Amino acid sequence: MNKLVSKDDLKPLLKDGSVIMVGGFLGCGTPEKIIDLIIEMGIKDLTIIGNDTSYEDKGIGRLIVNRQVKKVITSHIGTNPVTGELMNSGELEVELSPQGTLIERIRAGGFGLGGVLTPTGVGTLVEEGKEIIKVKDKDYLLEMPLRADLAIVRGSVVDKFGNTIYKGTTRNFNPMIAMAADTVIVEAEELVETGELDKESIITPGVVVDYIIN
Repeated sequence: MNKLVSKDDLKPLLKDGSVIMVGGFLGCGTPEKIIDLIIEMGIKDLTIIGNDTSYEDKGIGRLIVNRQVKKVITSHIGTNPVTGELMNSGELEVELSPQGTLIERIRAGGFGLGGVLTPTGVGTLVEEGKEIIKVKDKDYLLEMPLRADLAIVRGSVVDKFGNTIYKGTTRNFNPMIAMAADTVIVEAEELVETGELDKESIITPGVVVDYIIN
């Protein structure tokens, strides 16, 4: 299978109402070309899962500003005032999850776990509607796994099989979300031939990658 495709080839995968995980930390490590395509296509009613809603002119933030998202599951929204405005007006559903809890929920979804037990949020608004489990006289919240229809990630160096290396902070959420979606698309900053990467440096194995754009 040739995983290297054009943006046009991705269009059938992008549908209204999809659940999409997006890599990046305040836009660092976010696949902006794929975000461009989602905006161009006018895909709407999306549920977006990501660390944050970035800025108004970057990454997830651009989808928020463009009113293409109906729900976001994220750890914070403070750098994008539009997210807060839409949440307060009822136009956008925001599920806030502590950052460590969020990535563990994604990991649980990717690795087939039934959930995550965490003391974070016990005794606060975070616990509302969640099951509390006592372990050795300590209360923990049961946080449910997260999975998506589609994960879009950005790789620093990617070979044509999809083996991916992330440099510096671009690593952030990308490796974990690549394990937690039915379909995974990697946007390659640099594309190399299969076999060129040092095997010890590969972070996301190509076997989980479905499509690559460059």
